[in-house]
Amino acid sequence: MGLTLELPFSMKVYLLTVKGVQMARQYSRASSAKVAKVMHERKAGTLKSGTGKKVTSKKQAIAIGLSEARREGKKVPTNEPSKSNHERSRCG
Repeated sequence: MGLTLELPFSMKVYLLTVKGVQMARQYSRASSAKVAKVMHERKAGTLKSGTGKKVTSKKQAIAIGLSEARREGKKVPTNEPSKSNHERSRCG
């Protein structure tokens, strides 16, 4: 699906083609594999949160997978805090 460019110093850049426009990958393939592994654990019912409770939410499972990939040093964008409703509703 992606295109690999050969660059000097044996550095590779992976590009995605979305409707004819090429973009750099936002997440590495290794981080995608980590999220897939965690989602499989969630489906099997073996994924636990930090407190030891069973995870049933898809969003929470994805967040756990990205967090683990980030800890392992994989290419994952930084975790930006979400804006509260109060900050969103303010004008100006």
